Amino acid sequence: MTHSSFSEENNKALSILGSNVIDTSVSMYYLGKDAEISSKDLNRRIADNSKVDTSCAVDGMRLGLHKVVRVSPKTNSTTPLVVCSAFRALFGAIAIDTKKADDAGIVFWKVHGREVGKPMVM
Repeated sequence: MTHSSFSEENNKALSILGSNVIDTSVSMYYLGKDAEISSKDLNRRIADNSKVDTSCAVDGMRLGLHKVVRVSPKTNSTTPLVVCSAFRALFGAIAIDTKKADDAGIVFWKVHGREVGKPMVM
């Protein structure tokens, strides 16, 4: 994985795709549980599951992504933004490799779990 601080050839586009895959997967999950969920509640659920500091970076650190992401010497690979970007890029890459965003969403839920900060047992 390559952070934009390291090279112009980096995973930024995959991170954007991964972020959208996560948002879509969270939306589908909560709409499936409650078709009457308000847009306010749905947006809160999406935000809770994709917050940089409390969700995304925590999951990425648990996976050890800070150990494999390439960054410039001036960049700390353990900062939440760097780890979160790598975490999101992972799901973008899964979607590209499998040609199915749903596959990436399934892996997201296996890694993340159904509650913020509580990973599922795999």
